[in-house]
Amino acid sequence: MTTDDVLTGVALIMVFAVGSQLLASVLRIPSLIVMLPVGFAAGALIDDINPQQLLGAAFSPLVSLGVAVILYDAGLGLDLGRFRGHNRTVVTRLIWLGVPATCLLGAALAIPLLSMSHEAAIVLGAVLVVSGPTVVGPLLGIVRPKDRLRHILVWEGSLIDPVGGILGAVVFHAVAASTESSASRGIAHFAASVGTGVAGGVIGAAALWALFHVVRPGEVLGTTAQLAVVMGVAAGCDILRDDSGLIAAVLMGLSVANISRIDIPVRRRFFETLVSLIIGLLFTGISATVTPASLNHVGLPALGLAAFLIVVVRPLVVAMCTFGTDLSRGERCFVGWMAPRGIVAAATASTFTSALVADHVDGAAKILPATFVVIVVTVTLYGLTAAPVARLLRVKRPSRSRPLLVGGAPWVIDLGATLRSTGMDVLMWAGPDEQRDRIQRAGLEIAPGAMLGNATGSGAELEGVTGVFLLTDEDDFNALASAVLRGGVEGPVLRVGATRGSHSVVVPYRGREVLFGPHLTGPALARRHQAGSAIVAAPAADGVPADSDLLFVVRPGHRLEPVTGDGTPRLDRGDTLVLLAPATGDRPTGKRAP
Repeated sequence: MTTDDVLTGVALIMVFAVGSQLLASVLRIPSLIVMLPVGFAAGALIDDINPQQLLGAAFSPLVSLGVAVILYDAGLGLDLGRFRGHNRTVVTRLIWLGVPATCLLGAALAIPLLSMSHEAAIVLGAVLVVSGPTVVGPLLGIVRPKDRLRHILVWEGSLIDPVGGILGAVVFHAVAASTESSASRGIAHFAASVGTGVAGGVIGAAALWALFHVVRPGEVLGTTAQLAVVMGVAAGCDILRDDSGLIAAVLMGLSVANISRIDIPVRRRFFETLVSLIIGLLFTGISATVTPASLNHVGLPALGLAAFLIVVVRPLVVAMCTFGTDLSRGERCFVGWMAPRGIVAAATASTFTSALVADHVDGAAKILPATFVVIVVTVTLYGLTAAPVARLLRVKRPSRSRPLLVGGAPWVIDLGATLRSTGMDVLMWAGPDEQRDRIQRAGLEIAPGAMLGNATGSGAELEGVTGVFLLTDEDDFNALASAVLRGGVEGPVLRVGATRGSHSVVVPYRGREVLFGPHLTGPALARRHQAGSAIVAAPAADGVPADSDLLFVVRPGHRLEPVTGDGTPRLDRGDTLVLLAPATGDRPTGKRAP
């Protein structure tokens, strides 16, 4: 291919990858539902879009490094504090019992259904065990299941990728060797790969610790240094043992997220952007390698295999792995209805197919197209049905708002108690011990002390929170925290207004980011509350009294809408108003905080 052809192909893959994600965000559907068919169509219609031809021998190693970065990012979001009890039991069983069961059952059906040899079928079965955070995470973000289910599925997806990748490599080498001792050699290869990955993870975590305690790079250089260490360690492990770099990457992310001594600055937005781009490029590029001709005589049988995995294998595996645990029937059913295949399945299938075809393994040419069909079917089916299934099984998080109030001043506590009196699930956070004690004495739920610090490294730390309201008396803290937290929360991140005539030196205040309007600044609220004003809840049917200020509107179903510098929410008769009532005179009838 000429230089112009390569340049055109790379640019088109980038455009289609990002364009698919933009379209999916507009349609509010998982991006994979768009990326896979777009990549397939582009590869079929445009000759220049074929990553294997564009990159040659570099294609497979680049895919492995990209997946390693994705898994490192997934490891950053895994909190060992939540990996305990029955959750740990379920995840452990899903890995060590579910993986071999899925592999063997899938291979057993693939032999007659796809007319494959035993060797090709067992490779396909090994490829199809993996799910992964690249597909599970976005789906759960749309479905919003209970926190417990989210933890189980994210842990399973993050751990099953490296385990499944190594299993696929072991089976592939055993098939390629085709010797009598291949089974025993495969077990030894698996153990050696796991050991290499664990050693690489330990070395990588130690390297990161030394780097940030000796060199002490800044946030920007420190983030790129992490990327270099992850890719270097993963590449070194893969050179020694195929796919062992995936385990090293996950362990490095786990270490950074859970070991307090590894205090590493991270530009979370950088990693989120990088991972999103890698996912788009990999899925679009690998989909482009699947030709329409390769789907001939494979499409319908592969649909049957996908149906078998969805309807029979996954429910059977989950029933076995959740037996004797305290998961409810609805929770078990939902876990049994969530096993989309992801990027590691596509990457390993792409790598193994060409090598096995060159070795003349019967049916090897069907591995990649069959995997592509299973990925498309599972992602599309789960993506379109997971939300209604979660509602049917009653495992979705409550739709009511769960605001996080940041601050421990008396008026903030009064506000939290009033919101709670309306039926709202209120969470509070404050830094000083005195303020935290005051919140606890008021009987309000208080977030862990390190919550906001951890949230800067992973938006998942604020899961379940539908809005953050920064109400401290430190204007710069409010401004900085709003800039850091924005994008890591499902709802708005808003801050109380600064003292009149001044603005934060960190981030300028804008109308849509400021609560309560220009006259109700933080100091003004504190003064009025100290002078005797109260925060009360009153029916919207009574209207807003002339001597009171509207702060929030609570809609039916406990949905919270704040008053901001941009305007006041529309009022309906069924709403509840949260008001700052005057210090003297008649106050609106309603509930006052205890």
